[in-house]
Amino acid sequence: MALNANDISSIIKKQIKEFSKKSYSKETEEGQILSVGDGIALVSGLDKVKLGELLEFGDDIYGMALNLEEEAVGVVLMGSANSIKEGQKVTRTKKVVSVGVGDELIGRVINALGEPIDGKGPIKTKKERTIFRIAPGVMTRESVNQPLETGLICVDSLVPIGKGQRELIIGDRQTGKTSIAIDSILNQKGKNVKCIYVAIGQKNSTVAQIVQKLKVNGAMEYTTVVIAGASELAPLQYLAPYTGVTIAEEWMENGQDVLIVYDDLTKHAIAYRTLSLLLRRPPGREAYPGDVFYLHSQLLERAARVNKKNGGGSITALPIIETQSGDISAYIPTNVISITDGQIFTSEALFNSGQRPAIDVGFSVSRVGSSAQIKAMKQATSSLKLELSQFNEMQAFAQFSSDLDDSTKKILDHGKKVYEILKQPQYSPLDQSIQISILFIIKNKLIENIPLSNVQLFKEELIKFMSTNPEGTAISNEISLTKEITKDLETKMLSRLKQFVDEFIRSQGIEIKENNEGVK
Repeated sequence: MALNANDISSIIKKQIKEFSKKSYSKETEEGQILSVGDGIALVSGLDKVKLGELLEFGDDIYGMALNLEEEAVGVVLMGSANSIKEGQKVTRTKKVVSVGVGDELIGRVINALGEPIDGKGPIKTKKERTIFRIAPGVMTRESVNQPLETGLICVDSLVPIGKGQRELIIGDRQTGKTSIAIDSILNQKGKNVKCIYVAIGQKNSTVAQIVQKLKVNGAMEYTTVVIAGASELAPLQYLAPYTGVTIAEEWMENGQDVLIVYDDLTKHAIAYRTLSLLLRRPPGREAYPGDVFYLHSQLLERAARVNKKNGGGSITALPIIETQSGDISAYIPTNVISITDGQIFTSEALFNSGQRPAIDVGFSVSRVGSSAQIKAMKQATSSLKLELSQFNEMQAFAQFSSDLDDSTKKILDHGKKVYEILKQPQYSPLDQSIQISILFIIKNKLIENIPLSNVQLFKEELIKFMSTNPEGTAISNEISLTKEITKDLETKMLSRLKQFVDEFIRSQGIEIKENNEGVK
């Protein structure tokens, strides 16, 4: 960072003047501001300062040391710089940025420094942790083989998420990315999974609506919300996700499972780029600094499932990335795709066509895959992805041909019904046993005689049957208990669900044609 000749000469004069007084074994406690502007202060005289250390500027204004250079320290300010002047004293706190952790944070809304902003009074935590830590090593980790249920039928069946996994949610603006993450949080109720929602660069009104929705659904009983809103300074937006994962690590090391959502890391990268350019760090591709990959890898690598010796808990991360016109080959999207264990891709075309959640099955993938599914789910979804791929291929082909053979018509008709069944309203996650029953009906093609216009009603009636009818709940309970579809259970399900389909067809007055197409 360049200094002018006057600054350098004044520093040298001061060093000569104070040389006899200064003991080099003793740490320098105070420095002096050389220049201040754009939320960045250049400070001289802090020879022993640590990277990430908090520095006190007076008037309850703190800064964080980010650039450690020979002649000066580059400090980012975490408050208004209006009262800060050149020549002012700066004091070391000898404290690296840290945050209070523990169960006291459950149900609270905090800022990036761990301070409460929900008006419920101070948070008295018993323990603090520094927010920048090294991720768990390979030997401390367990393999990811336990499902983290999202309650979304298209996610749990096609792109399953395991405890300890990092699954990216990526797509254009306003395509339902946050909805997927919030539904996943709502579905953890009663599953002994703590949740953390980190809002980076979001409008405060939007976050307030999300917090209210979590409260209404009873999810704040196990959730902590960390906010660094759009109006906050870039340093606070930079710190927010590290604060979130630090809180999560305390629970993980105490044997608990945690789900953390970063909404979103695109704005986090922009905040870091802002800091880097103001600190005069060399810009690289798209003006991001060279270490922007490390920025996200050091964050996401902290998500893990650790072995019993190291606590036995897990952190599952759902980072969100916003793309421009579906361009997943841009710098930040490609970086985060390469760090994570798969991605859920939301498509604008699907969203606009009414498919909710708008998950593109072709682009979405889970690199943990069926390891994160119970046996019953694997059995029920064994052919689903193939069926949808066939449908997508046939649909593209069918646009150029008006005369289609019967087998093609059958594939197209079945595919449309499957997509209709995979539609799911927001804030209505489904229990896994009910999802398996729905998928079992798809696999065994029991919906062939139900017209497309009746599919949604059929799904609603089936959910009601599986959750309230004694016969339906008996099947659901057996699936939950055994976690697999045994021969006996398969026979029972096939018989009872066929009966249910026939009852629905009769109740709706659907006539079955000879060619097996249902019409009213």
